[in-house]
Amino acid sequence: MNDTTQRPELPDHLSIDARSPFYNAAVFQHDIGIRFNGKERTDVEEYCISEGWVKVPAGKTRDRHGKPLLIKVKGTVEAYYS
Repeated sequence: MNDTTQRPELPDHLSIDARSPFYNAAVFQHDIGIRFNGKERTDVEEYCISEGWVKVPAGKTRDRHGKPLLIKVKGTVEAYYS
């Protein structure tokens, strides 16, 4: 069960929004997991490991462009390939 494709190194700061300067399409070719304060999170929109924060949607609220409003939560962030 050797994985023949090389996975790029996970960046310190990553966003799922394609318009963000922190978006990296090569990383999203593989499944990524985020562990925040020891718990698995599946709703992370953006993270920064060195600064220790993640951005997650604030409920079902949307901005005027229809995108979810995000809140920044601070803690221990660990990103890994699933």
